[in-house]
Amino acid sequence: MSEIPAPAAAAAALAATTVHAAFAAKVDAVLAALETEGALPAATPRSNVAVEPPRDPSHGDLATNAAMVLAKSAKTNPRALAEKITEKLAADPDIVSAEIAGPGFINMRLSDSAWQQELGTIAALGADYGRSPMGGGLSVNVEYVSANPTGPMHMGHCRGAVVGDALAALLEYSGHRVIREYYVNDAGGQVDVLARSVHLRYREALGEDIGAIPEGLYPGDYLIPVGQTLAADFGDRFKDADESQWLEPFRKHAVAAMMDMIKADLASLDIHHDVFASEAVLQADGKPHAAEQWLRQHDLVYDGVLEAPKGKAPPEDWEAVELPLFRSTRFGDDQDRPIKKSDGKWTYFGADLAYHMQKAENADALINIWGADHAGTVKRIKAAVAALAEGEGKTIPFDVKVVQMVQLMRDGEPLKMSKRSGNFVTLADMVEEVGKDVVRFTMLTRKPEAQMEFDFAKVIEASKENPVFYVQYAHARVHSTLLKGAKEGFFPSPDHTALLGAEELDLVKQAAQFPRIVEAAAAAREPHRIAFYLYDLAGAFHAYYNLGNDRPEKRFIVAQQADLSAARLFLASQIGQIIRNGLALLGVEAVEEM
Repeated sequence: MSEIPAPAAAAAALAATTVHAAFAAKVDAVLAALETEGALPAATPRSNVAVEPPRDPSHGDLATNAAMVLAKSAKTNPRALAEKITEKLAADPDIVSAEIAGPGFINMRLSDSAWQQELGTIAALGADYGRSPMGGGLSVNVEYVSANPTGPMHMGHCRGAVVGDALAALLEYSGHRVIREYYVNDAGGQVDVLARSVHLRYREALGEDIGAIPEGLYPGDYLIPVGQTLAADFGDRFKDADESQWLEPFRKHAVAAMMDMIKADLASLDIHHDVFASEAVLQADGKPHAAEQWLRQHDLVYDGVLEAPKGKAPPEDWEAVELPLFRSTRFGDDQDRPIKKSDGKWTYFGADLAYHMQKAENADALINIWGADHAGTVKRIKAAVAALAEGEGKTIPFDVKVVQMVQLMRDGEPLKMSKRSGNFVTLADMVEEVGKDVVRFTMLTRKPEAQMEFDFAKVIEASKENPVFYVQYAHARVHSTLLKGAKEGFFPSPDHTALLGAEELDLVKQAAQFPRIVEAAAAAREPHRIAFYLYDLAGAFHAYYNLGNDRPEKRFIVAQQADLSAARLFLASQIGQIIRNGLALLGVEAVEEM
């Protein structure tokens, strides 16, 4: 897990010291000077001005679009404004050159000393290098996992769990206040099925031969201990009792047992939630009814009749029934949605709508991490939150990240899973076989909306093709290099970084991208960007390290050159720091040996 976020003011001070933030401030100062001189109108908005590395590194170290986005305000053409900007930038001793490209982009090359100083910044900030104030203390509710409490966690839940947890850590690191929430679906028909399944195991624990598990019940052996506990607690009191007498207590006990199991499974991945919100409690507290009343008051729910299913003949049992309908079409949905069924019970959407209203009471923004099987309901829940925001007269940023399923592979063959048949690979089994770090990192090696395979053999392979190995190996190499240096009497020092050449400074430039990557990943709600960056940084480090195989003068430790060795070891130690910071965001350990 990442560390507790620094206070916003402290985080802002930290961010301002990084090279990219420093040069963005320099560009901003130039624009402010141009305002003072009258070349730009006073108080010209500069929020669209970007200072970032150009796509092609041969163009320079940093580029800005300032002239392009401000020329209209200045009532001039971009190149003319760019000339004024570059004239002032070129006067800065840390800017070797500032050149205009194309219609008005400005490319800058920084002095070597700017990059040498960045190594000192990384060392000074340590675990805080990359921390950002961009969140401004905004509270964000991240709901993830929320698996039905009917059995242990399996790999169908794993990817969303890791994505949600890494996103929560990333948002904290970037200045947000994060609420990690799990929604317990303990009010639907599936928990009644669970209670009946447990009652069967309860009878079994009392000595009854239950035979084969009937179709429609959960057959997993994980329910045997639950039945044994109930037998110890109740004796044969409910053995032959009517279902109406035991369904409620068995349901509560079974859900509690399943949640204990789920929490333990998540803990094996170092995932811990702040809030476990119960659907049953939500309904018992009358939240869906209160939500309906609020929506009616704001003309967002009305009584109407659903249209017959389009494109096919309606089912024989379909009938036109008046239902309370939410005006979701007003907010981009395909049709208005019922919040109650014809029998008066709440639809899943009706309860979910009330749940999101509850979450919004304690957070400025909401993020849901959902499995691909929920993709069809994204529009309607977004419509619900938009309606809530409209009714409250405020903005509630809301994002739903849909995570695709993971196909497990063993010996080149896909593994099939079914919780109802009891045939599935549990998350706990997986962590035990390959380790927490392998599971977590691997789940972030592809965009969540893309399909992925988890091959038991490949994820523990010691090769460049295995990202988790490749990144951890880079950190282990840093550690072993520092140990080797110490044994030979060489130690990292910032005193001689002026001896670092172009190839070493290229590595610094790659490392210095980390704070930008953090902010971009947090803004996009995409923690996999951190994993991608770490793989690239590890590749750059390995490439430089391997130079020494053919060119001894490029090794980190060069006999008879103590100052150069100290500078390169200082470089290596800071690359290690960046890898540690990135892996911490992903919940992965930075190993020191492999």
